[in-house]
Amino acid sequence: MTDLPGRRPPPLPETALTFREQLENFRLLGRLLVQIWHTSPPLAVASVCLRLLGALQPIAMLWVGKLIIDEVVRLSGITAPGPAFGDWWASGTLNHVVTLLLIELALVVGIDIINRAMNLVDSILSELHSNQMSVDLMAHAAKLDLRHFESAEYQDRLERARRQAAGRNALLSVLFGQAQNVITVATLAAGLFIYAPWLILLLPISFMPAVLGETRFNQLAYWLSRWRTPERRELEYIRYIGATPETAKEIKLFGLGDFLVSRFRTLAHTIFVENTRVARQRAFWGAIFAAISTLTYYAAYGFIVWRTIAGEFTIGDLAFLSGSFLRLNGLFQAILLGFTQVAAQSMYLDDLFSFFEIQPGIVSPATPKPFPAPLRQGIRFENVGFRYPDTDTWAVRNLSFDLKAGETLALVGENGAGKTTIVKLITRLYDPDEGRVTIDGVDLRELSLTEIHANIGVIFQDFIRYSLTARDNIAVGRIAAREDATRIDRAAEQSLADGVIAKLPKGYDQQLGRLFREGRDLSGGEWQKVAIARAYMRDAQLIILDEPTAALDAKAEAEVFARFKGLAQGKTAVIISHRFSTVRMADRILVLDGGAILEAGTHEELVALGGRYAELFELQAAGYR
Repeated sequence: MTDLPGRRPPPLPETALTFREQLENFRLLGRLLVQIWHTSPPLAVASVCLRLLGALQPIAMLWVGKLIIDEVVRLSGITAPGPAFGDWWASGTLNHVVTLLLIELALVVGIDIINRAMNLVDSILSELHSNQMSVDLMAHAAKLDLRHFESAEYQDRLERARRQAAGRNALLSVLFGQAQNVITVATLAAGLFIYAPWLILLLPISFMPAVLGETRFNQLAYWLSRWRTPERRELEYIRYIGATPETAKEIKLFGLGDFLVSRFRTLAHTIFVENTRVARQRAFWGAIFAAISTLTYYAAYGFIVWRTIAGEFTIGDLAFLSGSFLRLNGLFQAILLGFTQVAAQSMYLDDLFSFFEIQPGIVSPATPKPFPAPLRQGIRFENVGFRYPDTDTWAVRNLSFDLKAGETLALVGENGAGKTTIVKLITRLYDPDEGRVTIDGVDLRELSLTEIHANIGVIFQDFIRYSLTARDNIAVGRIAAREDATRIDRAAEQSLADGVIAKLPKGYDQQLGRLFREGRDLSGGEWQKVAIARAYMRDAQLIILDEPTAALDAKAEAEVFARFKGLAQGKTAVIISHRFSTVRMADRILVLDGGAILEAGTHEELVALGGRYAELFELQAAGYR
């Protein structure tokens, strides 16, 4: 976990981003707009059209309001056609002002309808876009290498991308709103320019300080958020382990509740203090900038009032000009503050789109060779050496051995001996740094990744316990055959999971796990049988079981492997296990130590050899005497 007391303060930027740097960030907006368009062209067009109508409403309202005021002033100065309203109405004197009032009413009702339609379209488009971004994020993550998922730096980048995929949809409304405001400003500025051109010069004085301040604080907020990504991931981790069925037993028995609560509180408070400091600075300077804006507006307003008193403007002109300047002042601030917000959010967009720029290093060749079917020779390791990324230690080195077609090979060794690394190389989750791995003489790098994975069934010790139905938990072994009930039944029977499922209230349709309502959890051994069924469901040429019976009792283990031995006839298999009662059924055993082969042979040969295998076997056998 992160050691907060020892962390340096966040490296906040000393100077604001240059205009060129901000323009560089804006290039990402084009990608965002393209994504929005592809999400739903009809909704995107509808949003633009509605905002175009909304942009013309302010100038129309102000102009109609001016005409109404001028008409009221005119009518107040004429001779009344009679004392009663009926007299005025009958004379037709009120026709013009009534028409103007009806037009204003139509504008008010119309803008309400437009705004509601706009909000509806934006909310639907935002949700669709958010869903699409999440889909794209998962799809891209699925293409990346295993090394990415085993990197803390990658996890930070993935966390930032996930946050932005869900949190950048507000940018859609900001962008479209900016376009709407620009059109409104153009119409209002044209009217203001006709009456008093120099008033427009006051506008920059009113909004520029606020814009510069907001730009700075947006950058501070972004860098602070980016710097604290590891702590935010840790917060989510603590929140997860603090309230999940998988961790509840240990947390209660070890009394970890107070520790986790204290750790969460410390992390959350540290982030809170830093965010509050920036928020206070933003509020303080925001109040000063707002005061400057208000003073500028009232200076212009006073000038317009004086010109009206002097008889140069009508009362309607006064209302129109003061309203226009007030709207322009607000709109200019909204546009430029929106510009800074867009600039700030474009920095967050970089967190999202830069994730999509991460490319896998392990890919299929342009013209892959066909996967051998059936296997005739098997798999060969030729002087293979491999180091995990960012490490100097060789996981395996100068490793050479054959896995013959139809053979069951067991890998034995202490933790860190290289057993799981061999599995990762066989399945091409990693490529060797030295040497090569071949299948029927063809380098794995010359084969399609999809074909490799389709022809290999692997069950790891840390298999996933999917919160899905029992049927789907087995079907994930070959998800394309999810509707093949016969195949699922057969896989469950082969792994002895059928007996587990028969005890469930809803059988194969029973929700497993405690995450969702009416879910039923299984014991470790029962889950393991379900997981092993996935390997049979795959019906692959090569089956790899990495500690497949770790959670099974001795009787269940014997049953599983007695069944496996019969079903593995004609298939190639690799078994990794610490239990010698399991590995002794293999055709051949490799004893690994430090990433190299120490001994090789059958169980009987290795016991007779009296080496490392015999020593480990005797130690384990003594525990049963």
